[in-house]
Amino acid sequence: MILAGDVGGTKVHLALYRFERGALEHVRDQKFPATKYPDLVSVVREFLAAGGPGETIDAACFGVPGPVRKNVIQLTNLPWLLDSRELSAALGIEHLFLINDLEANGYGIAELGPDQIFSLSEGDSSLVGNRALIAAGTGLGEAFLIWDGKMHVPMASEGGHCDYGPNSDLEIELLTWLRAQPNMDNHVSWERVCSGLGLRNVYTFLRDVKRMEESAELRERMQHDDPNAVIAQWGESGKSELCARSLEIFASAYGAEAGNMALKILAHGGVYLGGGIAPKILKTLQAGAFLRAFCQKGRMEKLVSQMPVRVILESRAALLGAAAYAESRAAEISGSSLRSASIHIRS
Repeated sequence: MILAGDVGGTKVHLALYRFERGALEHVRDQKFPATKYPDLVSVVREFLAAGGPGETIDAACFGVPGPVRKNVIQLTNLPWLLDSRELSAALGIEHLFLINDLEANGYGIAELGPDQIFSLSEGDSSLVGNRALIAAGTGLGEAFLIWDGKMHVPMASEGGHCDYGPNSDLEIELLTWLRAQPNMDNHVSWERVCSGLGLRNVYTFLRDVKRMEESAELRERMQHDDPNAVIAQWGESGKSELCARSLEIFASAYGAEAGNMALKILAHGGVYLGGGIAPKILKTLQAGAFLRAFCQKGRMEKLVSQMPVRVILESRAALLGAAAYAESRAAEISGSSLRSASIHIRS
């Protein structure tokens, strides 16, 4: 049995997987509010305690936000210092690994079926090569998937924190307004526009600076419900011009940075949109602003337009990737593969 985890600043998502005919099969999963626990060990122990006696853990992997150095990471939004060796000893799991959360998403792509991916642009699907992964969620995650001739090897990145680059007069106004906000320290990253936080920033800018109308009903919903969910729902349905315009600006910036990644790594193998936002705004992504900004690269426009763009629909992609990584690394160390064994048993 494989234990997989997706550790975020607000929640920890854990899952158990086993292999059937060489493919990962979901057993069970559960989400935990991270701030209510003193450490990750407490969360994992509660999750495992809810299972049955047959749930023996062979390997585990946790995708975590930020760079993992020497098997250790200090989480930014939680007072948790994670050390894979200490976790392994405390949980009694011999093969336990920590990897970047976007790296986990990258490994998860290979585990997805056609129904778990939406094609935003076909491009030239005959091309083979590197892939780019960009995921707008709570923050903006980025990763590169390097093609080594046999498989795609995910490489973590913190590119979401690079300088935001506006591409229109309105976006220049947005940048100027963002720079003036007290928490920016004169540095506006792509994450400040292309993320859950960024979507709220765009909405606030349009409401307060451009004076777009926020109805009383919308104001109440924004105060009592998840603001990003409200913007997505009201914008996608056309119920609010303010929300629809917020989504359009968000999508344009998202497309521009996705195109930047495509150029930097020559993503002939495609650009993948992960995270929780893209599947909820497919109508907006198909409307045109995203792909216009993605392809608007001057002399490189033809090159970028040939690169496929795909949206990951599966919300457990990072968990699948963490599970796949755990099995693969454990097999390298032990010389015994659960994936291969599942194929041999059924053949």
